[in-house]
Amino acid sequence: MHPIYYAYLKTNYFYSKANNVRAIFKGFIFLISTFITNSSLYAQLCQGSLGDPIINISFGAGANPGPALSAAATNYQYVTNDCPQDGFYTVRNNTANCFGGNWFTLNSDHTGNGNGYFMLVNASYQPGTFYLDSVKGLCGGTTYEFAAWIINVINPSKAPNSIEPNLTFSIEKSDGTVLQTYNSNNIPAALSPTWKQFGFFFTTPAAVSDVVLRIFNNAPGGNGNDLGLDDITFRPCGPQLTPSISGFPATTASTCEGTAKTFNFTCAVSAGFNNPSFQWQQNIAGVWTDIAGENTTTLSRNFAANTPPGNFVYRLAVAEAGNLGSPQCRIASPAITIQVNKNPVTAAINNGPVCTGNILQLTASGGTVYSWTGPGFSAAAAAPSISNVQPVNAGKYYVLVKNAEGCEHIDSTLVAVNPSPIAQVSFTTATICKNDRVQLIAGGGLTYTWQPATGLSSSAIANPFASPTATTNYIVTVSNQFMCTDTATILVTVSPKPTADAGPDRIIFSGNSIQILANATGTNLAYTWVNAVFIDNPNLLRPTVNPKFDTEYILNVTSGNGCGSAADTMEVKVYKGLYIPNAFSPNGDNINDTWNIPALNAYSNFELFVFNRYGELIFKNSKSNKPWDGKYKGKDVPAGAYTYYIDLKIGNGLGKLKGTVLVIR
Repeated sequence: MHPIYYAYLKTNYFYSKANNVRAIFKGFIFLISTFITNSSLYAQLCQGSLGDPIINISFGAGANPGPALSAAATNYQYVTNDCPQDGFYTVRNNTANCFGGNWFTLNSDHTGNGNGYFMLVNASYQPGTFYLDSVKGLCGGTTYEFAAWIINVINPSKAPNSIEPNLTFSIEKSDGTVLQTYNSNNIPAALSPTWKQFGFFFTTPAAVSDVVLRIFNNAPGGNGNDLGLDDITFRPCGPQLTPSISGFPATTASTCEGTAKTFNFTCAVSAGFNNPSFQWQQNIAGVWTDIAGENTTTLSRNFAANTPPGNFVYRLAVAEAGNLGSPQCRIASPAITIQVNKNPVTAAINNGPVCTGNILQLTASGGTVYSWTGPGFSAAAAAPSISNVQPVNAGKYYVLVKNAEGCEHIDSTLVAVNPSPIAQVSFTTATICKNDRVQLIAGGGLTYTWQPATGLSSSAIANPFASPTATTNYIVTVSNQFMCTDTATILVTVSPKPTADAGPDRIIFSGNSIQILANATGTNLAYTWVNAVFIDNPNLLRPTVNPKFDTEYILNVTSGNGCGSAADTMEVKVYKGLYIPNAFSPNGDNINDTWNIPALNAYSNFELFVFNRYGELIFKNSKSNKPWDGKYKGKDVPAGAYTYYIDLKIGNGLGKLKGTVLVIR
């Protein structure tokens, strides 16, 4: 019985319980009449479960163009290009830029297969049949779903007023008797290429196994009415089949290899068949195969521990009693899938042997979740580490690895911890004089490496000599037989040899004092002035002196680091007064060629001016005493008397001197 009949009768049965039995009969007569006369009732796809396609016309796949249909399939003419004219068709896997872009560009069939063919139709001017095919091998008295994919290929942005396809699908007996029809109504163009599935379900008479499919084009051609046709299918249609797996919320469950487990399946079958028969099937290598003896709505499957990984797929096939042996009559439930998942393939390693005090790095791979255990240790990470590792950390470490499917595997890695040496040095600091050397002494290992190598007699022995030119921090790396290492340092400070600079000679007037401007270089220095007369402190670098007569002072500088000593001499000249020569003869005989006043050096801020008889300034000397060579602007001045003015800058208006000097030629 058709599922719609059953549903209607069931509904009216319960209605009659509240009213009267005659309502059932009237309702049934009305339903039968509607089923026969009103095809719009079936303008829908099967709402129950479907069987495998009895017919699946996909037009094939391959390079363009596809093959022409048989002469019985259409009265349209076949062309090989992708833009057929009115009344023509082609079979292709794409079409591009037809009629100036009035058609959409299609790059595949409705499944998205770039090589999949579809029938491309430019409708004839006159309405009529454009596709005709015989469908054989159906079961009598069985409900089937007919479906086909259609696309309106018109691009509405380029051709907004085009005729829309309007199709009638008709299922007929071989003698032309119509069993069922369905009208698509106008199929409007979408904003982008859009395939739509059209179809309906029908029931074959008891003695009918062959039918004719007719697709009739109701709209005129000329300006539009252009379409694509793909994947025409006939499938048994019946009650709703709802499979389940006991204890699981979905129709997919999983287990792991090496684990024995039993799964129990159940399939609920809604009303619709008078006397249903059942057959459980398993998909083996892509083929649904009956499982012998499994003919109820339940199935139990045991997965042994040695079951190989993979997907095991099951379904329940249902048909009216007597039709179960014919695949064309069966419907099938959605598939139940049992996934036997692989256990993770793991690797567990460590960076050992590890030296004490270093970092132990554990690493595992092959999963998504990791759980480590070891000697006094646990961690939940793929690559945990242990700092400052000690001998107690040696031993075997285990890791439980789980993959995304929840399957797990235990792996392990053995950790070895070797002792590290203790680097020893006989001293940590040393001081040497520049160009001297010191022997560095290290111990505690088998091999030694010093850094930097600069200034070392060897960088690969325990006791090298070091003679750096500047203060250097030497690092020794000590290794043992396990190639474990430790380090120690020795700071070698380089003391330079001292230098002495007693400073420039100084000039003072008798009774005055002056500071000696001495300088010295080196470290940890001591200062001593020899001939320490008229000096405030002979152990200062820059003492103050007040000699009564010309005196030489000798500076001795001594290194407290034992890096030697240095000496230098300066003289302090003592003048009784300021003597200013009154004449000089700049004639190049090296006798009195310049006018020189040495005592001016005793006055650090003095100024001296010389004027000619016209009052013009011809020579100036300020702060730094220098003789006058009798020239002005590079030329000899004439012989004669010249006025000078000297300001000693000694304060209170004192020290201003005037006079004349005679230039003799």
